[in-house]
Amino acid sequence: MAESVIILRAPEPEDLELLYLWENDPEIWQVSNTITPFSKYILRQYIENSHLDIYQTRQLRLMIDVRENKSTLKTIGTIDLFDFDPYHHRAGVGVLIGDKTNRNKGYATTALKQLIDYCFGTLQLHQLYCNITVGNDDSLRLFEKCGFVITGRKTDWIRQGSTYAEELLLQLINKR
Repeated sequence: MAESVIILRAPEPEDLELLYLWENDPEIWQVSNTITPFSKYILRQYIENSHLDIYQTRQLRLMIDVRENKSTLKTIGTIDLFDFDPYHHRAGVGVLIGDKTNRNKGYATTALKQLIDYCFGTLQLHQLYCNITVGNDDSLRLFEKCGFVITGRKTDWIRQGSTYAEELLLQLINKR
């Protein structure tokens, strides 16, 4: 399969409805450490402030667009840097492909590779990391395919109803 044309871009006001839908999906809360809904007001403020520098906000959200044809782009997800630490040159990474029908098509892989290039090339980071709940095999395959390796396991880390799940820590060290 040829790599899809994926474009990473800053959030726009037109993204408000999609972000509202995704941020308020309880299925996604488990992987994003969210337990309360987001208001449109808060999301609108976030979009309005998305022009601020990553060195100020310590985070960066980019929208993932896929080119459907020569003139049409479709927003299918987000990719985030969080816990950006300019002193230690590292950041956490999270990826969401919102609609399940767009998953397992290589879009997240292409977006993650682009983000890695940006982080190691432009931001000059030394490492990226992510946290993946045991059992989230699609995410695990995605990050391992892009070079991340499991470096830790957190026991009983994520509460899932009345039980707890383990969470894996994966890292990608810049060896460029």
